[in-house]
Amino acid sequence: MTTTSKPPAASAVEQNVYKVFPNDLNSKYTVFGGLVMSLCDRTALIVAERHSGKTCVTAAVDSLNFLAPARAGDTLVVKAAVNRSWRSSMEIGVHVAAEDSFSGDTRHVVSAYLTFVALDEAGKPASVPAVAPQSDVETKRYEEAGERRAIRLAARSR
Repeated sequence: MTTTSKPPAASAVEQNVYKVFPNDLNSKYTVFGGLVMSLCDRTALIVAERHSGKTCVTAAVDSLNFLAPARAGDTLVVKAAVNRSWRSSMEIGVHVAAEDSFSGDTRHVVSAYLTFVALDEAGKPASVPAVAPQSDVETKRYEEAGERRAIRLAARSR
């Protein structure tokens, strides 16, 4: 890819929707956490591949926080955007809301940060475009991604 930087909106996923059915529930009749984790990973992958223009793999999940339960009949709305990139890696932020299709009420159910690495044809790390924040919110996410990366790298060197 010849682009040296891209705004987060160029690769963002605004609405990946998933209707919750009874087979998606755990023993407490709330959505199985593994399903939501998979939706986060898959949606973040789309963002990473759009941003990099390359095949990407999940390298880390910095956090995946369940904030509220989702239930049968809810529609999960997954949003994701690239927060920052480095040489070959990218942090993708993911937000999941549960929506009541009848009332329109929504509640924030999951927040997550995943790191992806772009790969070349030989399966080796490949360079990715920089992220060019366009708003105060994107700039804040960009800066916070750098802080999370520093913590991740420090933990790896222990």
